[in-house]
Amino acid sequence: MNNEAYLSLGSNLGDRLGFLALAVSKLKCDDLKIEKCSSIYETEPQILANQPNFLNCVLLVKTTFNAPRLLKLCQDIEYSIGRNKIIEFGPRNIDIDLLIFNSEKISTPDLIIPHPRMFDRNFVLAPLKEIAPNLVIENRHIDQLIAKCADQKIKFFANKDIFDI
Repeated sequence: MNNEAYLSLGSNLGDRLGFLALAVSKLKCDDLKIEKCSSIYETEPQILANQPNFLNCVLLVKTTFNAPRLLKLCQDIEYSIGRNKIIEFGPRNIDIDLLIFNSEKISTPDLIIPHPRMFDRNFVLAPLKEIAPNLVIENRHIDQLIAKCADQKIKFFANKDIFDI
């Protein structure tokens, strides 16, 4: 497993915790190993406010997949769990975002790495710091990034031990 990636998982419909656990279990395969998982946090929706609160966590994975193949796996898992993108930034059973892939910068119509909106989202950065406290992204320490969105509410919801990792 020669590639390292960070994934953000979120759910705000139905059995939110169950959908996160299902996504984590579907990610595990011969070509992907989950190395670390953050705690699960509850957050209010940011862009489209009139929807349920989210549960979020971040995973560190090691994989033989390249970035486009990993993105495809994440999308396949989203759709197998019932995600549909009727409303952008709207409610969903599951959302899996590829945040970082090695230290690569990728910009294609289908994939931008590092994930462009992660820098403004405490619900991504706080769990990311939990599993990578010394992470530097584009020459910025994780603490610098968190300081810019520290006013966004995030609260502990559950320990990562609920997942069978």
